[in-house]
Amino acid sequence: MKRQFKSMVENFCHWETHTPDSIFLKQPHGTEFRDFSYQEAGQQIRKMAQWLLSQNLPPRSNIGILSKNCAHWIMTDLAISMAGHVSVPFYPTLTDEQLRQVLVHSDCQVLFVGKLDAWESMKGGIPTSIRCVSYPSYYEGAPSEFENWESITKITHPLASFALASYEEVSSIVYTSGTTGVPKGVMLTHQGLISALEHTREVGLLDTSNARFFSYLPLCHIAERTLVESAGIASGGTIYFAESLDTFASNLQTANPTHFLAVPRIWTKFQLGILSKLPQSKLDLLLKIPIVKSIIRNKVKKGLGLAKAELILTGAAPMPSSLLEWFHKLDIQIREAYGMTENMGVATIMPPKYKKGTVGKPHNGVTIKIDPNTQELLMKAPWNTVGYYKEPIMTQELFKDGWLATGDMASIDEEGYISIIGRVKDMFKSAKGEYIVPTPIEGMLAVNPIIEQVCVVGTGLPQPIALVVLSEIGKNTEETQLREVFREMIKRVNPHFKNYEHLRKIVVVKEAWSVENNMLTPTLKIKRNVIEKHYHGQLEKWFESPEEIVFEN
Repeated sequence: MKRQFKSMVENFCHWETHTPDSIFLKQPHGTEFRDFSYQEAGQQIRKMAQWLLSQNLPPRSNIGILSKNCAHWIMTDLAISMAGHVSVPFYPTLTDEQLRQVLVHSDCQVLFVGKLDAWESMKGGIPTSIRCVSYPSYYEGAPSEFENWESITKITHPLASFALASYEEVSSIVYTSGTTGVPKGVMLTHQGLISALEHTREVGLLDTSNARFFSYLPLCHIAERTLVESAGIASGGTIYFAESLDTFASNLQTANPTHFLAVPRIWTKFQLGILSKLPQSKLDLLLKIPIVKSIIRNKVKKGLGLAKAELILTGAAPMPSSLLEWFHKLDIQIREAYGMTENMGVATIMPPKYKKGTVGKPHNGVTIKIDPNTQELLMKAPWNTVGYYKEPIMTQELFKDGWLATGDMASIDEEGYISIIGRVKDMFKSAKGEYIVPTPIEGMLAVNPIIEQVCVVGTGLPQPIALVVLSEIGKNTEETQLREVFREMIKRVNPHFKNYEHLRKIVVVKEAWSVENNMLTPTLKIKRNVIEKHYHGQLEKWFESPEEIVFEN
């Protein structure tokens, strides 16, 4: 008989009792790993929960976490829940102004501060009224000026028992990454998580023994929170972490996860890394030789650290079909998952029968329909958010007669597969008065390995133009050849769209878009409005240029 899932902290306590010596968290530190068994992590969690209770905070206070992914991030999350409070994680890449905005809006009472890259430039955003606790000093970038986790747990007795008030209570407030506008605090409940776990236990392989997860995408993002932290704890698995960008590849190889999630940009980087060692023409040739084909596939999977992966997912942004199929040829069966913070990232998943151009079918428990007027995807599920924190008007706008309005335009085919057309808010109007959806155009351009990033713009222009950032392969290609490739791309892409959607230009921009220059969200999605604003003064000049392919000066 299968074990009934409960809240995240109760799921943890099950394994703390039944498999106390199993490794729960593996934190890299140089060439070594600091291992936390379920029992040892439990002691740390219970001590910090006891300390939080000793602070006499109001019941169900909002407690913040500001850190890159690490073992203490997850222990903090569980301690907050065990103490009966609400966890509120923040992106570790926020500026001081952005941090202050969400700290104040969330009514944060205590803030746990850990592994960070830019603490000195962030700390000015923390109001003096908020009490801070820092993670152990072996985390690079952890501040030293606050009470320390280790000093607190040395003198605090572990909490013996606890009880959640109600599964209907809010367990966490997750702030959206803010592709447009101010981030919103999405309220998620214990019951929502339980329902999501129960409805996805088969497809998520949550009953797999010795499951291993690799945590590197921001834990404050719903995909990592649900598919790594929650699923890892529910399955009684081991969660490995990446120490840094430099050690990412070796950390992933060591983890050799059974469950792995990556966003499209990561898959693109994996592809470019493979092609830099094995050019496409040679790869195609080797994959035609039966004996060699198997060797190549195994070597690539082992090199990436995915030799033992049973569930490989992509999400958070659209994945080009050609990229999925490229990996399928290497026997890396990536399954696209679609969701958003407001539905815990759990809406659809690609079934074993892959269908090009779709994001699969709805999960069990999900009901979907399309708004006939706007083509917006509407959904119902028992794990949908109960609303936005302190934003009743936005909460009201989020639901249409009880249906969650996703903001995504979509279609459903006769087999029940969902295709995402683009964001309702991403549509822009050309000078001809026609509405253009940029996402499908971007998807067709992004398949070429010379392109690292692409954003189709054109508000007020007669025709859209594509802004592109070159990949390393593109940067190493002669300009004459690049121009020819881009001209061919325009000829290939335009016939798939209506005349008013045809690309007039491709503009190669100099600066790569990143989280640091505010062009990307922390989950590596483009901030379309920021990019358009940045290049606004040049768009008309580029459009009027006699050249079809323009290079930014």
